[in-house]
Amino acid sequence: MSVRVALAVLVVLAAGTASTRASSARTVPCGEMIGTVRFPYAGYRTVLGTVSVPRPYLARVVATRDRPWAYWRKAGLVVRAGRAPVTVSVAPAWRDRAAITWGNNTGVVASLRIAGCPGARTVGLAYAGGFYIRSRSACVPLTFRVGRRSATVRFGVGRRCVS
Repeated sequence: MSVRVALAVLVVLAAGTASTRASSARTVPCGEMIGTVRFPYAGYRTVLGTVSVPRPYLARVVATRDRPWAYWRKAGLVVRAGRAPVTVSVAPAWRDRAAITWGNNTGVVASLRIAGCPGARTVGLAYAGGFYIRSRSACVPLTFRVGRRSATVRFGVGRRCVS
């Protein structure tokens, strides 16, 4: 293989990797919530006392017909009002297999930050969004960070995950 061909292959591979990895963290402002609910949100899991996240198994994955994120699963997120910002990140080892989005203008990302918004502690701020995955199903680990505390939670997107 010539040096020119080898360089061309490396450029294509690097471009493919860059396009499959989600962009850097964006702060989702309070104005992008879709509504308010009681916190903690019924039927959801509470993480770090600040975020209500979907249950462990999320069925009904939808084909997007887009590459690299061929599948989508809608799943809302609820953040307790009156708290510090929340950062949500796909585990680094998973960033070429899964991505997330919450808010109106976030796009497909590996990490996002949801602004801390005013309100009573019993109020949850709901955000539309969900998961993008490359394969039909995956056990996606997300890390939630509030201040100095963090927790990693797994989501079975289109499949049940072994705990």
